[in-house]
Amino acid sequence: MSRYDRAITVFSPNGHLFQVEYAMEAVRKGSTAVGVRGKEIVVLAVERKTAAKLQDSRTVRKIVKIDDHCALAFAGLTADARVLVNKARLHAQSYSLQFEDQVSIDYITRYIAQVQQKYTQSGGVRPFGISTLIAGFEADGTPTLSQTDPSGTFSSWKANTCGRNSKTVREFLEKCYEEDLSDEGSIKLAVKSLLEVVESGSKNIEVAVLKYKQPLRFLSDEEVGKFVDEIELEKKQEEENKKQKKDKSQQQQ
Repeated sequence: MSRYDRAITVFSPNGHLFQVEYAMEAVRKGSTAVGVRGKEIVVLAVERKTAAKLQDSRTVRKIVKIDDHCALAFAGLTADARVLVNKARLHAQSYSLQFEDQVSIDYITRYIAQVQQKYTQSGGVRPFGISTLIAGFEADGTPTLSQTDPSGTFSSWKANTCGRNSKTVREFLEKCYEEDLSDEGSIKLAVKSLLEVVESGSKNIEVAVLKYKQPLRFLSDEEVGKFVDEIELEKKQEEENKKQKKDKSQQQQ
């Protein structure tokens, strides 16, 4: 194995590209990111690591704007993400300048995936150690959510996650997602799914919402805190209801 994991362009006898798999492992160790597509909204939520006491937390962002109608959340190496985001921004602006129209979400997703794939097939480089969730609206107002990974694969989703504990969060989303979610329902689902794996409540969660022909908006800590309080209250009520049902069944027996 050690002979095959040094060169990015060499397959192992089992058909593996170990450097790409190591990049995916870097993503799995990154902060959790969640994307949820509603009827008229796309929500991006990320786990926010606790900032140092003297650090300006505004300078550490896991959710960034690509264009007026498009945003991106990522899990993995922040420095790699900065390079990829700058490439995507530049390409989006070049597209607008050339065609006098906003780039479609499908097009920019394909471009980002193409760049990531290129860095798995060239000598003297290494793969980007990030997975991205790209949210936005097409020209007709259709909300879109896509994902790319270090191998250059891309796909479209109704709701998805990447980063640490992504399997747990994805299972929760599969269980709780409903078609045509309202704005509030989409935000609540994104926050609720992150609370499955994030401790300390609203302090460690960052949420951004994107609506058609409206700029990307980050929710304040107070707004996120309200959703967290609602979710915790609902959980308590569910537990009480289960306890009451259990007591009734024991009394009947």
